[in-house]
Amino acid sequence: MWHQLEPLHAVLYFSPQAFEEAAALGYDVESRWPSYFAYRTAPLGRTGAHLATAAYYSFSPRTVAEHVPAVWDVAAPEKVLKARAEAVDRTYRASLGDAVSGDAVSSDAVSSDDVAEAAELARRAAESVQVAGRPLTAANLDLPWPDEPHLALWHAATVLREHRGDGHLAALAAAELDGCEALVSFAAIGAAPVAGFAGRGWSEQEWNEATERLTARGLVHPDGTATDEGRALRDQVERMTDQLAAAPWRHLGEERAARLAQLIAPFLGAVFAAGLLPMTSTLGIATVQVPY
Repeated sequence: MWHQLEPLHAVLYFSPQAFEEAAALGYDVESRWPSYFAYRTAPLGRTGAHLATAAYYSFSPRTVAEHVPAVWDVAAPEKVLKARAEAVDRTYRASLGDAVSGDAVSSDAVSSDDVAEAAELARRAAESVQVAGRPLTAANLDLPWPDEPHLALWHAATVLREHRGDGHLAALAAAELDGCEALVSFAAIGAAPVAGFAGRGWSEQEWNEATERLTARGLVHPDGTATDEGRALRDQVERMTDQLAAAPWRHLGEERAARLAQLIAPFLGAVFAAGLLPMTSTLGIATVQVPY
C-alpha cells in the first residue's frame, strides 16, 4: 500500500505547479530543497533546526540548518500550508484530471465517485494511526481535513507516508545507524546510486568516515558495497519498518485495502505517465508504472 500511495504524495516535491506556488511565496526554486523543507516542515509550525533535523534524520544537520528556520522568514507556516494545498490541487487537476476511470476517460477525474470512495477509505486508515513517537504523523493529522475528495486523498496519503517514515527512523535508530550511515548502508545494497544522496548534504569526508564505521562493524566492504551482514541488517530495518507501519492497514482490512489500491490505480498510472517523479530517486519506490 505504501508503493501505491507514496507517488500520490511525492508529486508535491517535483511538480511544476508546486514549484510555481513556492516561487510565488518567494522561495528560490533553482533547487528543490527550499520548497521541500517549507512544504514538509510547515505542519510542525515555526520549528527550528534541531526539531527539523530530528524529523528528517538522514539529512546533514548542517544542511537542515541552511533552510530551517530561514524558510519561515520567506513565508509563515500557515501560508506555506495554503500554498501546498493549492499546489496539490493544481497538480492533480493538470496531470491527473484525465486519468482513466473504468472504461471511460473523465475530464474531471479528481471529482469522481471513485476518488471520493478512495479518499474515504484512505482517511479511515489514516485516522486510525497511533501518533506516539511520530511527530510528522501527528502534525499532519492535526491539520483540518480538506473538503475536496482529491485533496483529502492526498492528505490521507501524507499522514500514512509520514507514519511509515517516522517508524522507519525508529527502525534505523534500533539498528544503530546514524543519519549518514543510514544512507551509506542504503547505497551499499544498490538501492540508489551514491550521487543520488548529494542533496542530503553530507561531505565526502563524512560519507567516507561513515563507510569506515560500517566497515568496522562488518556491514560494508571497503569499496562501499554491502556484506551479507549489511544486507541482513537492511532487511531487518525494512522488516521492522513494515511492521511498525502495519497497524492502519490491519484496521482497514485486506478487502478494503485492496479496494483502495484498485481505486487509485488510474491516479498512480497518471503520475508515472506524466513523468512527475524522477526516474532515479531515493524514495525507495518504483518509478515506472506497475501493471494491475
